[in-house]
Amino acid sequence: STPTTSCLAAAGHDVVGVDVDRHKLDLVGQGRSPIREPGLDELLGRMVAEKRIRVTDDTAAAVGECARSLICVGPPSRRNGSLESGFLERVIEKIGQALATTSAYHVVAVRSTLLPGVLAGTLVPLLEKASGRRVGDTLGVCVNPEFLREGSAIRDFERPPFTVVGSSDAKAADALLAAYAHLDAPVHRVLPDEASMVKYASNNFHAIKVAFANEIGAVCRQLGIDGQRVMTVFCEDRELNISPRYLRPGFGFGGSCLPKDLRAMVYVAKEHDLATPLLGSILPSNDHHIQRVVDTVLEMGKKRVALLGLSFKVGSDDLRESPFVRLAEGLIGKGVPLHVYDPDVTIGNVFGRNKAYVEEHLPHVAQLIADDLQQTLDAVDVVIVGKKVAGIDALPELLRSQHTVIDLVGIPALGDVLRPWASMGAVLPSATGLAPVGS
Repeated sequence: STPTTSCLAAAGHDVVGVDVDRHKLDLVGQGRSPIREPGLDELLGRMVAEKRIRVTDDTAAAVGECARSLICVGPPSRRNGSLESGFLERVIEKIGQALATTSAYHVVAVRSTLLPGVLAGTLVPLLEKASGRRVGDTLGVCVNPEFLREGSAIRDFERPPFTVVGSSDAKAADALLAAYAHLDAPVHRVLPDEASMVKYASNNFHAIKVAFANEIGAVCRQLGIDGQRVMTVFCEDRELNISPRYLRPGFGFGGSCLPKDLRAMVYVAKEHDLATPLLGSILPSNDHHIQRVVDTVLEMGKKRVALLGLSFKVGSDDLRESPFVRLAEGLIGKGVPLHVYDPDVTIGNVFGRNKAYVEEHLPHVAQLIADDLQQTLDAVDVVIVGKKVAGIDALPELLRSQHTVIDLVGIPALGDVLRPWASMGAVLPSATGLAPVGS
């Protein structure tokens, strides 16, 4: 992109811009931006005048004199939602053909928004075939998503929240990161598909934020409430509302407040003939997430299962609409032998609506709950880690070779190979330690 080209040049790099659009090349060559972007004309003009930026339509010549190729082609969306990667593929082939005539080490970094799997499944094979090289030898490949917004691209480049490089090759990542050494921002080295998903997660979350604020605003407007004031106060909560809280993959939500309040808001909207598709989709999404865990267990066969956690959160004995009660109900309903361990819950001390809820959904709950973690584990084949119950730090020492573990929360004591089920899936202890199923 022109902002990336200009900002890299301003950082002291010599940049060769490549494009097939002759008009765009002529504009950039004259120091004039082909897009409207605050401050870009001035910066680009200065960099062209200082001969930090040159332009060409000759890919081979540009690749031959550079150590890194940054691909900034924006793949358009097809009608079905998939991306048209033909432009990217043609660029990759041209770079590969250029590399076939040289032997110097070269890094190809894809800054375009890229669906997971496209790099390894399509682009790398094309690049290797066209270049006659293998990734990891004299060729490095990275996913390096850009987080530049139109209207503030220069500021976003110079003051990024972080720099993300997705590569399984440390040499390639090092070579690419040298281009960003001047930036004062955290660096995250991840796998290529993880880098792609960081970009998609960011953009999807930004879209969700806009949709959420608009739906809340629409409900407020129907009720004669100042939505701007409501959201201004809402955004002042940096502990829960605007924070990393609740933004880790894991399991569903529950408890006596969230499901009830969601239903109430959706009801009020419907009462006023107001469509709130985002708010209306949240509870069904939560249901699907709980069902996915049930399905995962059922796919293993009717094995004995331990559920570590029953109340909706650590430190509480509230069972009302707990996702773990619903999970237990779903498993028992399918004939799965279930054992439950949760030191937060003492059935004799459960009263009122809490008691009524659990009696309706798990009438024999007293027979399911055990008070000894080791005995619970000894009686089962599958262990579902639902929450960080007391004694969970000892879990690695208590597991046996027959145990399959589904970790829904990402327990640090289980080590890096045990990640949340939402990210990785079931995990099986092997003779040498914990390893993913199928490894």
